[in-house]
Amino acid sequence: MNVPRFLLLSAVLIIGALAGAPSRAEPAKTELKLGFVPGPYIDEFKAGVQPELEKKGYRIKYFEFSTGLEANNAVFKSEIDANVMQHTVFLNSYNERQKTDLVGIIHVPTPPMGLYSKKHALGTPIKPGSTVAVPNDPVNLQRALWILRDLGLVEIRDSKPVDVTELDVIKNPGGIKIVPLEAAQAPRALDDVDFAAIQGNFAIYSGLNLTNAFALEKMTTPYINVVAVKRGNAESAWTQDIVAGYKSETFKAAIRSDRFYDGFTLPDYLK
Repeated sequence: MNVPRFLLLSAVLIIGALAGAPSRAEPAKTELKLGFVPGPYIDEFKAGVQPELEKKGYRIKYFEFSTGLEANNAVFKSEIDANVMQHTVFLNSYNERQKTDLVGIIHVPTPPMGLYSKKHALGTPIKPGSTVAVPNDPVNLQRALWILRDLGLVEIRDSKPVDVTELDVIKNPGGIKIVPLEAAQAPRALDDVDFAAIQGNFAIYSGLNLTNAFALEKMTTPYINVVAVKRGNAESAWTQDIVAGYKSETFKAAIRSDRFYDGFTLPDYLK
């Protein structure tokens, strides 16, 4: 049977094209699993980042944890993709102790730690012998001790954040009684102690206002919270889309238009 030459040529071209075609790419990631602890970070995300991600076709699934350790373990085990709840110093401490490889990809608006009281009126002096609840994890204990130091109540030695304990208080002329406890329990402790040094997210979650703090920490960049992912995912397309969501005009407008965020420490991209 004689086959027309143009049909033979067409067949050769088609076969060649199929042979040289790359294998089909895996489907793009379309679902993002985000973890949070009690505080304002999930609301920030929903207000300004989620809309941007949904425009790009992502579905967002939220997970809430009671502690930062649980949230970090979930990222490390790939049970979730990212979490938003910790500063870089805490993250580095977690990596050092757990031999993990989580990294921060972008800073987020963060309320500072503050010293609060239900028993004493704002502006009254802190009396000798007062009891002060502080976080029991070394990194955030150091932040609480810095607040007491800046108020002139104690003197502390310089220590690595992961090694800080109450023993780092080297002078305590007023006999301040320091009571370490789980950070999330600090707001409840206000009924039992004179003062409590409370991380900003837990303060806000419990209904406290930053403007009602006896003192707020002088927050520096390493203590501004971050979005954390596994190091191997730091350059992935979905990770960069999360970063773009935070830097979007939608997110900036959501933060700038809401007085709730007054007093928060803002990342450079929001200044």
